[in-house]
Amino acid sequence: MTHATAMLDTYPADLGNVDKQALADCIDACFDCAQTCTACLSESMVAELTKCIRTNLDCADICDTTGRLLSRHTGYDANLTAATLQACLAACHACGDECERHAGMHEHCRVCAEACRRCEQACQRLAAALG
Repeated sequence: MTHATAMLDTYPADLGNVDKQALADCIDACFDCAQTCTACLSESMVAELTKCIRTNLDCADICDTTGRLLSRHTGYDANLTAATLQACLAACHACGDECERHAGMHEHCRVCAEACRRCEQACQRLAAALG
């Protein structure tokens, strides 16, 4: 059981008809992706990876914000949640594509691309579950 699952299972208010597993998976994937998307900063070839680094940092920020927004159950704004999920999907897609370009040379880019794809899929599943 993840911390997100435990949080949702013990949350005192009604979450409505939200698919708790899809929500927990998305929260976990967002935070995992946010942490994974920072490895390029320690590369010695920073100049050659400028676009990758920028894309990584954008993705990390958006994933972190999405994870925090989805974890906050003091109310629910369907429009804001949908827009945030779409932004996260777009960031993960762009970052995954960029990191895949460097995956043959940098192992951390391969790992980052995989985390981005998992997060992208988790956001798609949650968006579909929310309707």
